Amino acid sequence: MHMAKSLRIAPRLIAALGTAVAGALIAGCGGSAPAPVMAHGVALREPAADPGPYASADTAFGLNLLGAWCRSDPQANLVLSPSSLASGLGMAYLGARGGTAQAMAAALHLPAASQAALAAGLQARSAALRALAGPGVTLQSSDQIWADPTLRTSSSYLNAVATGYGAGVARVPLLTKPDQVIQQIDRSISTATRGHIPQLLAPGSLQQTGWVLTDALYLNANWSTPFQASQTAADSFSTAAGQHVSAQFMNGGQYRSATVGGWTAVWLPYRGGQLAMMALLPPAGDSGCTLPTASALGAMTTALGSQHPGDVIRSVSLPKVNLSGNTSMKDLLSQIGMGVAFTPQANFTGLSPQAAYIGLVRHAATLQVGEKGTVATAATAVGVIASAAEATAPVVAFNRPYLMVVTARGTGEPLFMARVTNPAQH
Repeated sequence: MHMAKSLRIAPRLIAALGTAVAGALIAGCGGSAPAPVMAHGVALREPAADPGPYASADTAFGLNLLGAWCRSDPQANLVLSPSSLASGLGMAYLGARGGTAQAMAAALHLPAASQAALAAGLQARSAALRALAGPGVTLQSSDQIWADPTLRTSSSYLNAVATGYGAGVARVPLLTKPDQVIQQIDRSISTATRGHIPQLLAPGSLQQTGWVLTDALYLNANWSTPFQASQTAADSFSTAAGQHVSAQFMNGGQYRSATVGGWTAVWLPYRGGQLAMMALLPPAGDSGCTLPTASALGAMTTALGSQHPGDVIRSVSLPKVNLSGNTSMKDLLSQIGMGVAFTPQANFTGLSPQAAYIGLVRHAATLQVGEKGTVATAATAVGVIASAAEATAPVVAFNRPYLMVVTARGTGEPLFMARVTNPAQH
């Protein structure tokens, strides 16, 4: 029998929502929109669970999505946050039922689990993500639901999102004043990402939408050993289009490295040792959209994240990059098996009897990699339509298309993934 202890967390939940909700409240104080009325579920304090299976699920989901995106635009720089997308879509999944829930679970690679085990796993995943912050690493995440006050949101759904994601519900006039709500959401996302994502949603994009589920993620992490700016120099990079461009390469360091299945992986840790970037150079001659499997990536993360005698030590030559994007994910998510969630045949009655289908999945991400470290942000919005409406060491030179994965050493949670095809292009 599940004996989880009920814990009403209205004050704690407001704190957990952090800067995202603060941004919305500030918007209301500015006079352009009233402050939203907040509703809170009952968060259950679940038994301790292993977040590892959920990190593995996010890795597999992220790789599948990155692969589909690469195949649709093989010459483009791509950046996304599997963690942010999995959170936004995971909140939608908690309201899905029947075949819709099965399709979403498969696309998200969620482990088979009882409702109680799922709640415990999601809660452990959220806690593990928050625990990555520390000296030299600022990491903040926030999840929020925006709902029209004329619609009924299931109390059991409010409890589930409070338990798994620490999310509450802001009552806002989505059905009558959607563009006003867009401004509120965009301001909250901009605040949560410290201005790196000033606009997530375009005007007119929330017509007939009754609920919007948002996630925001901000990371500012310093390398354990910064690159010396004096060693940064211009060099040639071979793009996916077969051209040669000049890019600024950071050079030096002594890093653990491994070669698995032709991929050369280099482990670049951030301060504190709980977070690292794994830069992955594909086999020579491969400039297409081939990606490592989730299991291979997990094995490399585990191997390189642990200190072993005899590790291969290499210096690196890594381009400075400044990537950004804001993309609709509906088509890509349909390609990897989530299509039913976007059709009138979808079942989101666990969210509300009035919830019809997902009408919008918008994802924005930024990734800046420089001598001092990494600044990366992400935001996801999932809109649900209301049914009432429609050195001397060997050098690994990343001088051709390559991948980057910002990952948690302990769990393998993939905070960010990117494919760089042209570092000279933002």
